[in-house]
Amino acid sequence: MSEAPQSIVIVAGPTASGKSALALALAEEFGGHVINADSMQLYRDLAVLTARPGAAALARAPHALYGVVDAAEACSAGRWRAMAVDAIAAARAAGRLPILAGGTGLYLRALLRGLAPVPEIPSTLREAARALQARLGNAGLHQALAERDPEAAQRLAPSDTQRLLRAYEVVAATGRPLSAWHREPGAAARYRAAILLLLPPRAPLYAACDARFLAMMAAGAIPEVERLLARGLEPSLPAMKAVGVRELAGLISGSASEAAAVAAGQQATRRYAKRQYTWFAHQLPEAPGLTKRVLSEQYSESLVPETFAFIRQFLLTVRE
Repeated sequence: MSEAPQSIVIVAGPTASGKSALALALAEEFGGHVINADSMQLYRDLAVLTARPGAAALARAPHALYGVVDAAEACSAGRWRAMAVDAIAAARAAGRLPILAGGTGLYLRALLRGLAPVPEIPSTLREAARALQARLGNAGLHQALAERDPEAAQRLAPSDTQRLLRAYEVVAATGRPLSAWHREPGAAARYRAAILLLLPPRAPLYAACDARFLAMMAAGAIPEVERLLARGLEPSLPAMKAVGVRELAGLISGSASEAAAVAAGQQATRRYAKRQYTWFAHQLPEAPGLTKRVLSEQYSESLVPETFAFIRQFLLTVRE
């Protein structure tokens, strides 16, 4: 007899929509363990800029995968997926409901549908790709990628060094575009998932983004970015591209006023929320055993009866 699917809950949506608060409320009600599914909240250097759950939240329910990766590392979807699978298993072994909370759609897709079986890239080709980038710059690498994988080049910005290198490596090593590999099914884990998707109206969402950035400034975002910049890390690393880092770096260097830096940070946050909103509205993957409830407002206590009833019914109907 095959093993029965495991039950998990996913709380997803754009930044500032209330995912963390909803996940915490669910964890308290259903004996849950909150597991991070946000690519930036993984980095221990970015507690303030990513609004990572603080001591009060950690005291109310167990949390996992927050602040577990150093900013000097680039965490891939594959690495997160492996950590998440382990965290889900640990939560279940402890008799707790795994509740994944985050806004990184690629991570959730990797968990629900698996990862494309891209072969290991030889180190010689990795080095050759980096040498090409060093010689031609990002614009040249982007053009070289466009000649081999136009679909990836159209999707990726020339400033996205890590993803440009990855796409170029794959097509150079395998002769197939990365997009072709991504269309192949991966080995998905056996989960039954209840997804609560927060998609509030744009105007209040963007207002919440603006307020969140101001709260981050008050909570110590500037010294956090100062410490990060003092490490002298490679600018192309994911942590260095977190929303607010570049904007506050201008303030720290003296090239921007505080008012200009705050306005730029708020704008970057709104744009990030818009990209997430679009992804979740159109690309959240379908998967066997997945049931979804879209919440068309930001999380507040008024949503408690609806969300609790949804999860309670899910847990009653799932057979494990």
